[in-house]
Amino acid sequence: MTEKLQKVLARSGHGSRREIEAKISAGRIRVNGKVARLGERIDADAQVRIDGHEAQIKPEEAVICRVLMYHKPEGELCTRKDPEGRPTVYDRLPKMSGARWVAVGRLDVNTSGLLLFTTDGELANRLMHPSQQVEREYAVRIFGEVDEAMLQRLLKGVQLEDGPAKFNTIKQAGGEGINRWFHVTLSEGRNREVRRLWESQEVQVSRLIRVRYGNIPLESGLPQGGWAELALEDVNYLRKQVKLAPETRSFIDPRNQESKQRRFGKIRKVTAKRKQQLRQQKPRASKPKK
Repeated sequence: MTEKLQKVLARSGHGSRREIEAKISAGRIRVNGKVARLGERIDADAQVRIDGHEAQIKPEEAVICRVLMYHKPEGELCTRKDPEGRPTVYDRLPKMSGARWVAVGRLDVNTSGLLLFTTDGELANRLMHPSQQVEREYAVRIFGEVDEAMLQRLLKGVQLEDGPAKFNTIKQAGGEGINRWFHVTLSEGRNREVRRLWESQEVQVSRLIRVRYGNIPLESGLPQGGWAELALEDVNYLRKQVKLAPETRSFIDPRNQESKQRRFGKIRKVTAKRKQQLRQQKPRASKPKK
């Protein structure tokens, strides 16, 4: 039985389908010594190399689907490596052997909040596909005058440079004057879409936090820079949303689970230590000579 190359590699933890398709298009993947083609099908005995390195191929039954919830701070990039050495969302994730974490979508550098990672590239690809319409919720602080007419335009739809867009819901969430909080939902993940929708109304987004993905909320008390593994029930909720078979195994052993308070306390200590190290690495401004 053969399967599409990008599907097998995504399932085996070598990236999302999009990432793999880009590598195939760039000629970076070889199958049995020949440059791979988009849509190529392979069997279980195929020899696959990515950038010259042998890629481990896993059968479907050998892959345990894991999903992490990560509380992204502002200032971290959604990339594996930054040429300028800036912090990335991958820096603090748990290390693995024979698999890799694949981000489910992205958050821009100035946005914080919930970011999901999975070991199953096929799950990541389906969750990111526009056809799935998985709802996202954001807390957003707006600087500027917001009136009812503006909210109605944002709910009805406005034209952005890449097509029409709108919010599913908008709820006021506190604040007064020209600094007010709102919770908004939408069912797609276009680049900077929440910011661009508000900016189309000539107001400024001063804070943006993703607080929910589907029915998975950002866990209360999870510190910025901390992660938590999703329970099997939540993993299978996500798989069901995109018509994937349920997972039967989990890395979470309920018999050995720490209390949430103890686990989050450890994360806070590690995060504080890392912040201190980053401060020490920054070059100090030299004092002007007298």
